Amino acid sequence: MNPVIIIPSRLEATRFPQKPLALIHGKPMIIHVLENAMNAKVGPVIVATPNQEIIDLVEQAGGIAVSTRFDHATGSDRIYEALQTFDPHGNHDVVINLQGDLPTITSADVQKVLIPLKESDKFQISTLVTPLNSPDELTNRNVVKAVIADFRDNRGDGIYFSRSPVPYGSGPHFHHAGIYAYRRFALDSFVKAPQSGLEKQESLEQLRALEMGYKIGVYFTESFLAGVDTPEDLALVTKYLS
Repeated sequence: MNPVIIIPSRLEATRFPQKPLALIHGKPMIIHVLENAMNAKVGPVIVATPNQEIIDLVEQAGGIAVSTRFDHATGSDRIYEALQTFDPHGNHDVVINLQGDLPTITSADVQKVLIPLKESDKFQISTLVTPLNSPDELTNRNVVKAVIADFRDNRGDGIYFSRSPVPYGSGPHFHHAGIYAYRRFALDSFVKAPQSGLEKQESLEQLRALEMGYKIGVYFTESFLAGVDTPEDLALVTKYLS
């Protein structure tokens, strides 16, 4: 397995413009994510962005940035363009898509997302989940919930993802974190496929993969992996990283 990590990042987020540049203890958020990914030492780390300001920051921090088009509909499309630029000959057979708004990601978590792909050929994609214990989080549409089958020993099969409080009833509930590992052939076919019905209904890309018949392996981590979508989220992760 020869992974590459690609972090999609752009300044034009609707809910939080200029988000990658937001300072957390004096350091831009995108640099927190970049450094944690580099510390995982699983492969090269690339930031995929259409913004020269982000490119400059990444290069000043000793990282690699690849310029992409502005008009990509999704982060997956952006990382795919960067992948073709950085590795046109297909040397890297696994692609980790790490969201640039996940500053609490640890190097250990980046390593953990690869475990399902290493352990089983049945998975074409893998991802992470964290505990979801708060009733407010369970009903918050911005917190994506994962439904996991055959969950044991911190791993299982991701069979559905939703913004609704699923599965119904008491028992464990899981928060889906913003990191994926794709076998390269799966990413290639995924980005070329049209949006699926469930993907449009839930506004969740991973449902396209499930409707395509791909299996998503899930690994559980106790880490706090809250994405930053609003200034309020930024205050929360800033306090956590203190």
